[in-house]
This record gives sequence, structure tokens and C-alpha cells, in this order.
Amino acid sequence: MIVINKQPGLVVHPAPGHYSGTLVNALLYHCPTLGGIGGKIRPGIVHRLDKDTSGVLVVAKTDTAHQRLTEQFKSREVQKQYLALVQGDIKEAGGTVTFAIGRHPVDRKKMSTRSRKARGAETRWMVRERFDGATLLELDLKTGRTHQIRVHCAAIGHPVVGDPVYGGRRRLDLSGSGKNFPLQIMAARQMLHAWRLQFAHPLTAERMVFEAPLPADMRGLIEALRDRTK
Repeated sequence: MIVINKQPGLVVHPAPGHYSGTLVNALLYHCPTLGGIGGKIRPGIVHRLDKDTSGVLVVAKTDTAHQRLTEQFKSREVQKQYLALVQGDIKEAGGTVTFAIGRHPVDRKKMSTRSRKARGAETRWMVRERFDGATLLELDLKTGRTHQIRVHCAAIGHPVVGDPVYGGRRRLDLSGSGKNFPLQIMAARQMLHAWRLQFAHPLTAERMVFEAPLPADMRGLIEALRDRTK
């Protein structure tokens, strides 16, 4: 296996508009033997993160590892925990979102909880830290639908800060000058980070846990919010 702390802005595998400069291109450069694992387009890939989502991602280096890791993801034995900075003040300590998710009925590039062909989805969340106008959440994905956290957070009225697709336009004073600025100005991407990944080693079955520290942009915005909230 290869376990990676994926940087934001990096596409996982080649797709229309992104045929080079992807994580897969880099993996093949450093580990050429991946080429025959799991297919030519997504060699070694058993799960993915959105381009602008950072954090932990595991890649299989052998056919056996690919098969067994894929089975763990399909059977929901893998624990995937994220950190997300969302808009608004959440009063509850935690909860569960169970809205089904499918393709948006009009915009096919988006996902929606109003899809005609939605599939079950479950996101458990708890508040990590509260700020004035924003909240840091820890989220545990029980399913792995496309854009699940982003869609579920938007559906409960607390979109992920900086999300260009599902986010709102809540304005906060982060300048100290009394002027209001959109949080998006401080967030060049959605503030979503794959913080912890837990799964069984594909050969030994040993339980393994990997954590990735917050990237600088998300950490900086949280610190700015802390200073503003004092």
C-alpha cells in the first residue's frame, strides 16, 4: 500500500480536462509497477477525494491489496473521518444526516438530495469548535456517495466554507476593520479535509489508523476565526 496526504488542488486520476498532473501520474512515476493494478485509468486507486479536498488516501500496490481494500470499502468496514469548516452557528453537539443523494435533476455535474434516483447516504457529525458565524465539524462517513459531505452540509443549511458548488455567500468580518468580507475570500477552496482513515491491512488484517494534519490554508482560516471570536 501507499498512504498519501493529498494536497488540495490535486486531481486523483485522469479525466476529461485533467489528463496530466494528477495523483495517478505522480504515482506511476514513482512506482511504475502500479500500471497493471486495477485498470489503466485508475491504477491502484480504491477510493478518491475531490480535487479540492485534502487529506488521507490509500492506494494499493498489488492486485491482492486492491481486491481486499476494495471489498472493505464496499462493505463499509473502512472508517472515514473528515474535518469541515461550515457556515453558520450550529447549536447542537452532534447529529446524523440521512438524506439520500443522487444526480441533480437539472445540473448533471452536481449531486442533490432531490434526485429522482437517489441512493441512501449517512453522515454522522459532531461539533469540534464553534466560532462567530462558522463551526468546525468532525464527520464520520457511513456511506461514500459523490460529494456526500458537501451535499449533506448544504442540505442542513450549513454549507462547507469556500464550496463553489454547494456553498452560500455568508459574510463575516475577518479584517478587523469592521468591514464584511465573504468567507470565500479567505477560502480558495472548500474547507474539507480527510483527517483520519482506518482499515484492516489487506494481508495481515491488522487494524491500521492514518491521520493527516490540517493543511496550511484551512489551519490559517481557523486561526483567523479564533482571533475574531475572542
